[in-house]
Amino acid sequence: MNQFIKQHQSQATGMLSGWDRIRFRGILRVLAAVPGLFTWLNEQHVLLKQFKGFALQLTERLKTSVEKVAAAAGRRIKYLASSALSQEALVQELLRREQIEQGIVCILSCVEPCRSFDIRRDPVKKHIDLVPALRKCLHWYVYVLHPVWGLCHVRIQSWLPFTVHICINGREWLCRELAAAGIGFRRRDNCLIDVADIPAAQRLLDAQPWARWSHLLPRLLAQACPELCRLRMHGAPLHYYWSADETEWASDVMFRSPAALNRLYPSLLRHAMTTFASPDVMRFLGRKVPASGTPHGRFQGEVVSDLRTRPEGVRIKHRLNANSIKMYDKQGSVLRIETTINDARDLRVHRASETDPTGPKTLRKLRKGVVDLPRRAAISQAANQRYLEALAAVETPSPLSAVLDRLSHPHCGSGGRVRGLHPLTGEDARVAESLLRGEFTLNGIRNRDLRVLLYGETQDERTRRRQSAHVGRLLRLFREHGLISKVQGTHRYQLSARGRRTLPAVVTARQANTQKLQQLAT
Repeated sequence: MNQFIKQHQSQATGMLSGWDRIRFRGILRVLAAVPGLFTWLNEQHVLLKQFKGFALQLTERLKTSVEKVAAAAGRRIKYLASSALSQEALVQELLRREQIEQGIVCILSCVEPCRSFDIRRDPVKKHIDLVPALRKCLHWYVYVLHPVWGLCHVRIQSWLPFTVHICINGREWLCRELAAAGIGFRRRDNCLIDVADIPAAQRLLDAQPWARWSHLLPRLLAQACPELCRLRMHGAPLHYYWSADETEWASDVMFRSPAALNRLYPSLLRHAMTTFASPDVMRFLGRKVPASGTPHGRFQGEVVSDLRTRPEGVRIKHRLNANSIKMYDKQGSVLRIETTINDARDLRVHRASETDPTGPKTLRKLRKGVVDLPRRAAISQAANQRYLEALAAVETPSPLSAVLDRLSHPHCGSGGRVRGLHPLTGEDARVAESLLRGEFTLNGIRNRDLRVLLYGETQDERTRRRQSAHVGRLLRLFREHGLISKVQGTHRYQLSARGRRTLPAVVTARQANTQKLQQLAT
């Protein structure tokens, strides 16, 4: 990531990395599954034939509780008959009109799908059963101006098992903290375009994953619907288990002007669309891929990249199963790289077993619980970092003729005199294209990797040695011209800063469509 910032430091003021949107899910574990709910009903002395009436009573208690919250705040519950209506637009309009500073902003209600339960007759057993079911029910959206998080909302399901969602925004949270600390900033929407003290702002963002989630989330829920905190079992209150259903971790590179980003962004888009293949996307999102660039045979997922134009800018999105990483120009002068994790269990981390916390650490699935939010933040940051490092290979606006002139002349380096390079044709061009492959941009390239790409596999030892020696001379040639450098203590080579600036321009020119170039010339 530092390489990208250094490359564009004359145009960029800095970068901030942290949470964007986080959607938490709260469930009452006892009520979320049939066995636990059945036990709870037994304790309440409710027969299955009485389940419908009992469930409706609970829903009515929740409705009364939400109505009391609205009345205490001087608000009315607004029903939305269509999902096409923008809740965010309604809330923002209300904030502008009434200048609300803290507390309940508004409460919206709508009918949406949900996971609940039903009573069904079993024709074989000749009795009724409690079964899970997909249904539709009323949901309340309680929008709150939180003293810590700023504008956030609580989504409450009105039917059993009373699942709730809480959605907050890390940039909204940061703006509150910057204002409290007296640090100046400029903001558009949920994006910061300038900050007076970037290191201090980054320290505030770094602290967010370590918040006391198990303390803050229940307090916000109690503010939105106190009745949910009064459900009991065995004389003790039922507590919600909190997990992160969806997280967005954004790295914002702030440019000095929209013009500076507009000059660079088309090249970044073109590079991402033409260079980043499926194995690269897998590496960005933490999957190991062999040096051959072919996904492991056991991989059964899906990798998709697409380009879309949105109101906030043009974005490219790379998706691996349910998780993704995307890039877009936001608010004119901000380049945003954002990793979204919808399925934490698709990622692996080294941790101990939950049953033996002090035992040995092995590779296990990332948990969705808030206890693993710091680790999820680290994984997301690493993904953004790998993506930006790969973008550092995008060419600078130097004329191509000047680049080729420098490379075509013989060079005298520490290893002696070497011939000039001709990266537009022949073997030199094939080497240049190989060096820009995504797996080598991230992990470096070895002699044997390049040999296989140039000549293919061979079983003849003598031929293999001759090819390896020739590849060694080619690597030395590119190294003496300053396009690659050797990784200390290894047999791998990586693109140098000069190589990242030069080779993409050369390869792009080699692959250019002659018809389009002729049209541009005329």
